[in-house]
Amino acid sequence: MAIETGLEGKPWYVSASIAAVLLIVIIFGANYLWFKGMKRDIASKETQLVDLDRQINEGRAAQQRLPQFREEVRGLELELDRLLRILPSRRNTEDLLRRLRTLTEQGDFSLLSFNPRSLSPRDFYLEWPIQIRLNGTYHNLALFFDRIRRFARIINIEDLRLGALGGGHHSLSATFTMKTFLYNEPEDLEPEATP
Repeated sequence: MAIETGLEGKPWYVSASIAAVLLIVIIFGANYLWFKGMKRDIASKETQLVDLDRQINEGRAAQQRLPQFREEVRGLELELDRLLRILPSRRNTEDLLRRLRTLTEQGDFSLLSFNPRSLSPRDFYLEWPIQIRLNGTYHNLALFFDRIRRFARIINIEDLRLGALGGGHHSLSATFTMKTFLYNEPEDLEPEATP
């Protein structure tokens, strides 16, 4: 007696149904095991693509505003240059001395002493006092202070002491502290050689 193991003798649609069920199980298993990881990777890549598209759009928008940004930077650089003339970041002792000598020569003064003192730190700036002594006339001293007032750099005159001179071309002796200011940068704290 032989045992039948096949589907012989059964109608064709039973074999087709069993094949269809096996095919569905195989497809579902493959989809669940293999395609599920691929779907996660695809979703991750789509998220990255959306982020990259957003970054590209932001970059294009920034590129369109680039001329405006360049113009703003140029304007800020011009403003910085103007402000650095008012409150420079360097002492420029030689330049300041040269300008003062020019003023004293124009005003017919005798510049007797020019003694820069040490810097005094303040909030965001450094105070730089300079002791000055000169001889001249009262009128020329007023012109001298007026010309100093016109410097782009901030300069204050403090501790003005006047004394009369006996005879001669100059009738007045003036001693004062000329105080100017520097923008406080760490490199400015190093001593500078004076002429």
